[in-house]
Amino acid sequence: MRTVEVWNTTRNVALATRAHVADTFLTRLRGLIGRKGLNPGEGLVIIPCKGVHMWFMRFPIDVIYINAQGEVVDVDEHLHPWAIGRPRRTSRLVVELPAGTIAATGTQPGDRVELRPRE
Repeated sequence: MRTVEVWNTTRNVALATRAHVADTFLTRLRGLIGRKGLNPGEGLVIIPCKGVHMWFMRFPIDVIYINAQGEVVDVDEHLHPWAIGRPRRTSRLVVELPAGTIAATGTQPGDRVELRPRE
């Protein structure tokens, strides 16, 4: 699976330094199911994606919904296991991050997010 860095360019802060990209049917289907958690700096980018579910998950996450222009359209903070995130019609991709990342980085709708190849 390809790995990228996810940057909030509006706030000049890394959201994830090691984010796997789930862009096939199987990688999107599996997502984070089976994992015990995400370490700081880890994440999952799901492309394409308009909404997420937390079925079979073991830990809460933050979710950032991003449109085709790289703009944050909405966020879900501390989405708990077995919850369902409301689909965002204009979302092209989502970034799943450790719970607390959105608050720690100040990320909010309108911010610009960029995926960068991991060096």
